[in-house]
Amino acid sequence: MSQVIKPRGKAYSFFSVLKQSLKGEQVDLTAISIKRAIVLLAIPMMLEMAMESVFALVDLYFVGHLENSSHAIQTVGLTESVLTVIYSLAIGLSMAATAVVARRIGEKNPEAASKAGMQTIVIAVIINVIISVFGLLHARDLLLIMGASTETADHGTPFVRIMMGGSLIIVLLFLINGIFRGAGNAAIAMRSLWIANIANIILCPIFIRGLGPIPAFGLTGAAIATTIGRGLGVSYQVYNLFNNKNALKVRLSYFIPEWTQIKAIIKVAAPGILQFVIASCSWIFLAQLVATTGGDEGSAGYQTSLRLMMFFLLPAWGLSNAAATLVGQNLGAGRVDRAEQSVFQTIKYTVVFLGVVSVLFLTCGHWFAAFFTEDDGVKKVATRSLQILSGGFIIFGMGMVFTSAFNGAGDTWTPTKINLFTFWLFQIPFAYLLAKYFEMGPTGVFIAIPVAEIGLTIAAYILFKKGKWKKTLV
Repeated sequence: MSQVIKPRGKAYSFFSVLKQSLKGEQVDLTAISIKRAIVLLAIPMMLEMAMESVFALVDLYFVGHLENSSHAIQTVGLTESVLTVIYSLAIGLSMAATAVVARRIGEKNPEAASKAGMQTIVIAVIINVIISVFGLLHARDLLLIMGASTETADHGTPFVRIMMGGSLIIVLLFLINGIFRGAGNAAIAMRSLWIANIANIILCPIFIRGLGPIPAFGLTGAAIATTIGRGLGVSYQVYNLFNNKNALKVRLSYFIPEWTQIKAIIKVAAPGILQFVIASCSWIFLAQLVATTGGDEGSAGYQTSLRLMMFFLLPAWGLSNAAATLVGQNLGAGRVDRAEQSVFQTIKYTVVFLGVVSVLFLTCGHWFAAFFTEDDGVKKVATRSLQILSGGFIIFGMGMVFTSAFNGAGDTWTPTKINLFTFWLFQIPFAYLLAKYFEMGPTGVFIAIPVAEIGLTIAAYILFKKGKWKKTLV
């Protein structure tokens, strides 16, 4: 009889944790078991990140079936590459917000956590006014710099203007979710992305193809739909910030700039932003290298593979974000040993998840690519890219968890230095050497990516074991 009851008990326990994680019930993550804490955070975080990647995939799917689809796909892909600089800003700020909010929550000081989160939003608004103006004025130039043909640049300029002009919405979506993750309420972050994506999925075909009084905007319609969808997600976040139903109790007075607090946040955020700018600029260079050596077809194939890759890697990143929250809260609670255990337990889950993804890309990459484009040349490049990139997924996932652990502790300089060496001093020269000198073209770029990620993970592991991150103050 006991053998029958035990599995039911485990099943009930799993579904109980699943329900709790999706509802977003407030829990002391420093007091429950590490496995339970990871699951409570990881499920909504993985779903949140999966939803973030859906934005690009939905746009890619609909524009991939337009006339002149290679120009449309290239525009979406190159714009996403440019937007990675904005994502770097968003991620760097959200990383700082997560670290500071998590530390204050671990110290059982929710008021200080709320103030820190709102001051980060003030910083984001000031910076993004400048970025939006620049993007509106120089949209076409950005596409040309990225290696797009004149025809593609002319075709895609309105798309870039809308996406760059709405950069504040992108940053706020990331940033406010980082605040909620730091507070341990990943379910709200998840729901905001669900709302944004459902709106985007509904609006994309309407604005691209037209419906009733709404004209067909083509490629530009994808940008309109995405911006509106993200705006609705941000509206949901703002509602939850002010409804006083979670650990964060926000008041309007918290938005008055406090320069001491802002300096402390920038101290954590600046290297975090630089960390992702380094990585993003590397991706931009690689995209430009593929465009110049592989033409429109090679560029479109590479961008298709990247969108597919990120669809599966972002959930793994969501899983690694669970480690960031647990490290921050446990350090705040004085549980250093528990913070370290959380990281290695998260790595185990990440390895399993990305192992499955690697097998899928190695065996079914051509089917995935065929879903998004009917161009045989684009499909061929995308399939080859997916097969090569997937070879480094597992070890790259381990590196993501170590990096998130450093950032969750507030030690944002360590992964920044690792990124500088790995991406700029190794990956870029290596990719250029293979693509140009050895005349391997886009294939050389594809090979350089997993090789560099292996180096990143080895460096991160060595520095993590040294333990400097345990003494970081935020």
